[in-house]
Amino acid sequence: MTRIGILGTGRVGTHLAAKLSAAGHHVTLGARNPEDAAHASPPSSRITFADQRTTARTADVVINATPGDSSLDRLTDLRGELGGTILIDVSNATLDDDDGLPGALCYPDSSLAEQLQAALPDTQVVKTLNTMLFMVMTAPETLTTPPTAYLSGDDAHAKRTVTALLGDLGWRPEQIEDLGGITTARATEAMILVVPHILRRHGFKPFAVSLTR
Repeated sequence: MTRIGILGTGRVGTHLAAKLSAAGHHVTLGARNPEDAAHASPPSSRITFADQRTTARTADVVINATPGDSSLDRLTDLRGELGGTILIDVSNATLDDDDGLPGALCYPDSSLAEQLQAALPDTQVVKTLNTMLFMVMTAPETLTTPPTAYLSGDDAHAKRTVTALLGDLGWRPEQIEDLGGITTARATEAMILVVPHILRRHGFKPFAVSLTR
């Protein structure tokens, strides 16, 4: 059992919490208002709620499910609490178009994951699960074509830990593509720019930007 902290209690965070807790992990959801978040979410003996600082301090693995355009400031403020942990970054830092869908990257010559790794040198950042709609993160088997979960990170041990957790979410080894170091995250984060065009044409249906062979 791994102590997993999830920063963010929206659709991404709560979906990940439910699946990881069902797999036997103890999950803490970190919220700005923990009591309000607890009342809004279904109860589970393996899911607890805390403020984000406590969540980061007490977890072995932390998942960043906060809005990507504000993640860097939020997590930099938790630098001390995140020291020595593995940080799984599933967010995309984008600027929205008028319709609220992603229109441009906040870090066009870099990536959110790279910015986080630079700001958190004592934390092992791994980028993954950012190239799909949130429901696919926890149910890859629901797509007709097997999707891909890309991995980017500098620490081999951290990536092995994240790969094991992806398995608990339903991802098979052949569906996981290790791209290399953290700088490769700028490639997968750029993939988010195709998402609004797909959503405008087909609506909010599950899909992933995947590698097929």
